[in-house]
Amino acid sequence: MRLKFIELKEVRDIGELISVYFDFFKLNLKSFLNIFIRYNGIFIFGFLGVSYLMVTGFVGNFRASSSPGLVEENFNDMMYIGFGAIGFVLLLIVTALLNYSLAAVYMIKYQEKKTVEIDKRQVFSIVVENLGKILLFMLLMGLMYLGVFIAGVIISIIPFIGSLVYYGLMLGFTAWMGVSFMAMFYQKLSVTDAFGEGWRQVTRYFWKSVLVNLVVTLLLFALMGVVLMVPGILIGIYAFHSIESGIELAESPFATVVWTLALSIFMIVYCFNQSLSQFVNGVLYFSLHEETYNQNLRTKIDQIGIEE
Repeated sequence: MRLKFIELKEVRDIGELISVYFDFFKLNLKSFLNIFIRYNGIFIFGFLGVSYLMVTGFVGNFRASSSPGLVEENFNDMMYIGFGAIGFVLLLIVTALLNYSLAAVYMIKYQEKKTVEIDKRQVFSIVVENLGKILLFMLLMGLMYLGVFIAGVIISIIPFIGSLVYYGLMLGFTAWMGVSFMAMFYQKLSVTDAFGEGWRQVTRYFWKSVLVNLVVTLLLFALMGVVLMVPGILIGIYAFHSIESGIELAESPFATVVWTLALSIFMIVYCFNQSLSQFVNGVLYFSLHEETYNQNLRTKIDQIGIEE
């Protein structure tokens, strides 16, 4: 049976873009999740490792604070926290590069093949082929983000209006980066040309870009909160009963395992959210691209002419 296909290259208003985003998410969840798990597997184990280091360090530090004489042990615990934090930051950077890229390439192959049955190896191969451009893009994005952030902080000093301008600036920057990233892959542009294309699209349809990112970001935040609520409640119940039973959580190996798994789940969900965030700007990109160039409309007109 032919799987349903959602045409992304159509001119849509804000409400339609948000609706199409979630339709696309539901339709492609299983297919993209397989790709996500396949290429994030090693990082999932990495998150388990850094989570264990950080939890062990924090628990040990808490225990040492109750016994001031354990100076050497306290130093070791701080080392655990330090190495865990460094590992966490490195993993966060690597997974961000990977997952934003996987999401962008997946959407492009989906639009080209018009099916959810995407070859995961082909997606990863395209990411690897463009690794140099991806790294340069992320480096320049980081430098520009620093400038935008500083400008936003200065502007936010203005009461009320400054805060609104700051959030608008950050949402606009997010849309610009996401659309530029899609343009780099889909139109096979250089990094600087991709930034230029993204800038033209987002500034031309600024409020649409900002509002779509705002609404979907809030909805994704709520969705992630619901997903994390279940393990959060279970951990809360465990902690409550442990305290009621007189169990020392700082001394319990099982408690360490529970906190480690909880922190790992949070990190993994956050990584998946990176891809979902890029999907937003992928849907936005194809709509803005069609609104600007009318490629899909022209193709349909040409097909009608051929049939006649």
